[in-house]
Amino acid sequence: QVQLVESGGGLVQPGGSLRLSCAASGFSFSASAMTWLRQAPGQGLEWVSSIETLNVSTSYEDSVKGRFTISRDNAKGMLYLQMNDLKPEDTAVYYCQTGGRFSWRTGMTGQGTQVTVSS
Repeated sequence: QVQLVESGGGLVQPGGSLRLSCAASGFSFSASAMTWLRQAPGQGLEWVSSIETLNVSTSYEDSVKGRFTISRDNAKGMLYLQMNDLKPEDTAVYYCQTGGRFSWRTGMTGQGTQVTVSS
């Protein structure tokens, strides 16, 4: 079955960096667009970034543009999110999701990894 396992979260000071990873298995990863979502305390799910397949095009939510970079390694079945210049408002549980920018809502989700940005 589909398995998505996120890792790499933690506590970081404002301005710091983290790299999130998502290990995917149980489906054709290279043929699937992928997405990162996040959920802040008391808030709903928020789309963060997506990456397509063949041309590996990427898209970002406005507040993370220029700070976050999504990437994938199809050979390893891995999805990544490099997060730089982190801000307290980036604090959330981050999830990887199958599906792209306009199709993630019907995709599969991992268990999430907590990112806390605080001094």
